[in-house]
Amino acid sequence: MNANLNEENLDYLFKAITTLETVDDCRKFFEDLCTIPELKAMSQRLMVAKMLSEGIVYSKIVAETGASTATISRVNRSLNYTSCDGYALVFERLKELEETGEE
Repeated sequence: MNANLNEENLDYLFKAITTLETVDDCRKFFEDLCTIPELKAMSQRLMVAKMLSEGIVYSKIVAETGASTATISRVNRSLNYTSCDGYALVFERLKELEETGEE
């Protein structure tokens, strides 16, 4: 994990997130915690990561998400050149939810 992300306040945030049980819980918490632009930026990056992991080309990602090529490149670096594998973890768990019909 990035040393800059290893601090008490962030740990408290991450623990708080793990207490959320439903999409509605998450919506309520994140609407209180974040501004609309912050939420849109995070959701855009997640969609960009999903599309990149599916092999979709930059031009189509730009057209469908409105993300800049700089954002797409940044997400691509996270997907391919970091050791965290956070996106992969989330995508695998979402796939499991879809397969069990729990989404």
